[in-house]
Amino acid sequence: MAAITSRNFDSADETREFKDGKGKLDLINTEHGPVGRAVFEPGWRWSTHVKPIAGTESCQAAHVGYMISGHMKVVMDDGETGEAGPGDFMSIAPGHDAWVVGDEPCVLLDWVGFGDYAKA
Repeated sequence: MAAITSRNFDSADETREFKDGKGKLDLINTEHGPVGRAVFEPGWRWSTHVKPIAGTESCQAAHVGYMISGHMKVVMDDGETGEAGPGDFMSIAPGHDAWVVGDEPCVLLDWVGFGDYAKA
């Protein structure tokens, strides 16, 4: 195990594009598991831009992350709602839809749920 690891998302191990050019996920694989940086463009919505890739009725990934910029609304399958913006920590259980609020890209770091995210 390395004592220090430093990686840059601009040199990610993998990049996954969202449908209609509405963003992308850059993934870095670490010895502790994958870490992702997603950029969700204005107009992005999980049920429109990732559901066709995932093939599930709602997002089945758990997310634990940090919102760098932009705003996102999340609606759980049971109707519970929440929003996150710059500087917010997020923890979201599986079973939700989400979308960008406003006209600024939403940039999110996630160290739990992006390993299989937007992957067929």
